[in-house]
Amino acid sequence: MKKHFLAIAGLTAVMLVNCDIAVAKNKSKQPEGIDRTVLPIAEPKIEPITKLDVRDAKAPPRFEVKAPAGAPNVLLVLLDDLGFAGTSTFGGPVPTPTFEQIANEGVRYNNFHTTAICAPTRAAIKSGRNHHVNNMGGVIETATAFPGNTGQIPKNVTPVAEMLRLNGYATAAFGKWHETAAWEASMAGPFDRWPTRQGFDKFYGFLGGETNQWAPFIYDGTKPVELPNDPNYHFLTDMTDQAVAWIKYQKALTPDKPFFTYFAPGAVHAPHHVPKDWIARWQGKFDQGWDKLREEILARQIERGVVPAGTQLAPRPDGIPAWDTLSADEKRLYTRQMEVFSAFIEMTDHEVGRLIKAIEDTGQLDNTLVLFVYGDNGTSAEGGRNGMFNEYTFFNNVQEQVSDILTHLDQWGGPETYPHMAAGWAVALDTPYQWTKAVASDHGGTKVGMAVRWPKGIKAKGEQRTQFHHVIDVAPTILEAAGLPEPKSVNGVVQRPMDGVSMAYSFDDAKAKDRHTTQYFEMFGNRAIYHDGWFARTIHKAPWEPKPRRPLDDDSAWELFDTRTDFSLTHDLAKQNPKKLKALQALFLKEAKKNNVLPIDDRILERLNLKRAVESTKQVLAGIPAAAIDAP
Repeated sequence: MKKHFLAIAGLTAVMLVNCDIAVAKNKSKQPEGIDRTVLPIAEPKIEPITKLDVRDAKAPPRFEVKAPAGAPNVLLVLLDDLGFAGTSTFGGPVPTPTFEQIANEGVRYNNFHTTAICAPTRAAIKSGRNHHVNNMGGVIETATAFPGNTGQIPKNVTPVAEMLRLNGYATAAFGKWHETAAWEASMAGPFDRWPTRQGFDKFYGFLGGETNQWAPFIYDGTKPVELPNDPNYHFLTDMTDQAVAWIKYQKALTPDKPFFTYFAPGAVHAPHHVPKDWIARWQGKFDQGWDKLREEILARQIERGVVPAGTQLAPRPDGIPAWDTLSADEKRLYTRQMEVFSAFIEMTDHEVGRLIKAIEDTGQLDNTLVLFVYGDNGTSAEGGRNGMFNEYTFFNNVQEQVSDILTHLDQWGGPETYPHMAAGWAVALDTPYQWTKAVASDHGGTKVGMAVRWPKGIKAKGEQRTQFHHVIDVAPTILEAAGLPEPKSVNGVVQRPMDGVSMAYSFDDAKAKDRHTTQYFEMFGNRAIYHDGWFARTIHKAPWEPKPRRPLDDDSAWELFDTRTDFSLTHDLAKQNPKKLKALQALFLKEAKKNNVLPIDDRILERLNLKRAVESTKQVLAGIPAAAIDAP
């Protein structure tokens, strides 16, 4: 099949060469004063030709939209469900040599934030607008009728992929999408919010929040893919093969046309599916448990300068047991879970490395802007205390028991399982912070490892950047690197300006003053506000708790931190500085109103179940406090 495709590609190349010869005297060109703020770029007006005989007439120049001269290729890598300490670069226990390479040959950011959960982060990173502006206040499966939470990306927040495509880039997305509303994700459409109508010429991946890595439900464009009859098939390898092939064909046929590739593995989101040979490498590596692991990670972070000297370890959450209090069976189960998860991380980094090598093989790696975001939120604690043999027990509010799970220990990570690990490991991989994925009011839920490499645009190598940044800063960074303005109108729709700021100012200036100075956070009632180094927040609900801790209008549990001197958020200054806290709470409400955050909806499982959502709404209207309504 590959030989056949290469033959076709070769024939196509010959045809293109012949075409070039035929039009050599009539080369395409960009018109002077081209307006890239209105997309698509308008074709120049051509006056009617009055000559009767074609031999007496001169053909007008062929119009073709091209990217600015020297515009870089762009590779945006976004991994799933891995927090701040998930990589060796940021002190973690798993070697991630590909991420190390990008960081060592570029710059790493130790103050880069997400929205705390997957779909909102994905919409924000590609649009440059806050997640509620994208109508992604939560994951699409929990959408409601309220603005900010409908799960439908509006036309006035066009993603950067479409901006690049309309400016002459080839575009492709591989892996996880999770930005198409559940009721639009079928062959009946509508397809407006599928990847191929959101700026990507090519899509190969899955639409939902997760997939079975052994037997995924995937699409090529809008066509379902029939999987090969291969007992060794794994989606992570498949999607990398597809991305490698696409990039090589693009550069073989149109070497001067830059590409934008969005590479978003479902890894390391549950289910944690990994081949046995990867798992075997990790046997016995985590017998020390999660408490000792946190201490080891923090020591490495301090040694490598990832966190400031003197950074304290935030206390372990009350819902997570101390490792020394666990039974022998619990320790045996939990260590196996972490071995499999670590293998998943290692395998994923390897696959990204294959993609980087493919770009290098084209000779264009030096002019490729690589933005490597090692997680769309903190590490997931949705496994609860014990982890899960079948992750769907979480969505059905069923607590799996250790005795039941142990019977499947030897199968863990294989096709007979659909597993998730215990929450204690998630806390460890979010070191030095206390909380995890879904807790938008803690850096453990929002902060992830991030690195940028672009030799033709960044002189610095192996340096760290401490400026505050957020996923909404990625899209404007790409535009600036490509030499493109932010468009005012796209496909006839006036655009809402981007909320993010370009990170390019910090590429070669470690001491540059922060330009992203204010950022709100909100996810299912967990909310916070960052402003000029200060951070005010409230922990409204832990991922493993069935219901919120208090009503939304109860401000008694807000905390205040100075992140400039308190990296791990361990010193609450609310009582010492109540005026500052009050001012930040008011700022949060201002930002919330501006970004469609209100009304805040702290329901989770109820929103996944229409019948239960209607019942809980009726109870609220009847005067029963929302916090008193049990989850299903």
